[in-house]
Amino acid sequence: MAENKTQATETNVDDFLATVEPAQRREDARAICAMLARVTGEPARMWGAAIVGFGTYHYRYDSGREGDMCRIGFSPRKAQTVLYIPGGFSRYETLLARLGKHSTGAGCLYIKKLGEVDAGVLETLASEAFDYMRTAYPGVSGQ
Repeated sequence: MAENKTQATETNVDDFLATVEPAQRREDARAICAMLARVTGEPARMWGAAIVGFGTYHYRYDSGREGDMCRIGFSPRKAQTVLYIPGGFSRYETLLARLGKHSTGAGCLYIKKLGEVDAGVLETLASEAFDYMRTAYPGVSGQ
């Protein structure tokens, strides 16, 4: 079976964040990183080339594919910041309705500017998503 492409690396998170462009996205990324560290109590760690993740869990699909991934994370892309919110968005409908300007995809929350969303609602959403992952996938923690 092929090895998972996205794995934890030893890349320094602060060094990675310093390279994010444009400058506003870099500042947003630093704020999101600090918020996720606070909510999760886990250290930030790079996953692959561009995902900043918090905590670790082990998954195993019915197909037999398995691996490790961060419990919650984000990637500051050039056009927008992507937050990887596990567990599906239906459980967060009330929060998403109050969040502000955003869009969603399969497990991804897209934000163009952090200033366009309610930071308190985003923090609550991140906290609830991380708690969900701790319950759904107990065991492996921050590394």
